[in-house]
Amino acid sequence: MIKLDTSENQAKLIYLGIGSNLGNRKNNIDKAKFKLSENNIFILRESNIYETFSWPNEKDPKFLNIVLEVKTFLSPLKLLKVCKEIEKILGRKKTAKNAPRKCDIDILDYSSKKMSKNVILPHPRMHTRNFVLFPLFEINKNWKHPISKKSIKTLICSLSNKEIRSIKKI
Repeated sequence: MIKLDTSENQAKLIYLGIGSNLGNRKNNIDKAKFKLSENNIFILRESNIYETFSWPNEKDPKFLNIVLEVKTFLSPLKLLKVCKEIEKILGRKKTAKNAPRKCDIDILDYSSKKMSKNVILPHPRMHTRNFVLFPLFEINKNWKHPISKKSIKTLICSLSNKEIRSIKKI
């Protein structure tokens, strides 16, 4: 019998980002949170909602975004599959990259794990995104990037003035 390492039996601390820029954006985020909890993903903390312009096309509808601190026993790959399934249930369609969508759920940081197969961890662009950094700072002011080891404050300060001014807490 193979004995599992005790760390494999413990719930992992994870940060998820949820965004929506189609339909009832706030309702889409609330539905995503409910679906996550239905899948044994326990929400510990959540940020306020932030509104930002769409990227790369600022003419697309504005996004609402939040960051959640969650715990789960799911592996990174199983968590990704659950997130993609929830996006589909909430009406996300296969479209062009960065096209408007009802629901987008990203694994930002999975217990400071570094992975590049199947699931890329931490999220490869999270450190450049105002809609991730501001809400993440709100719920964990001591967070550090798992690869660069830069503090969340340092990452926020490295954003452009435009990125800092263009985000709005709702």
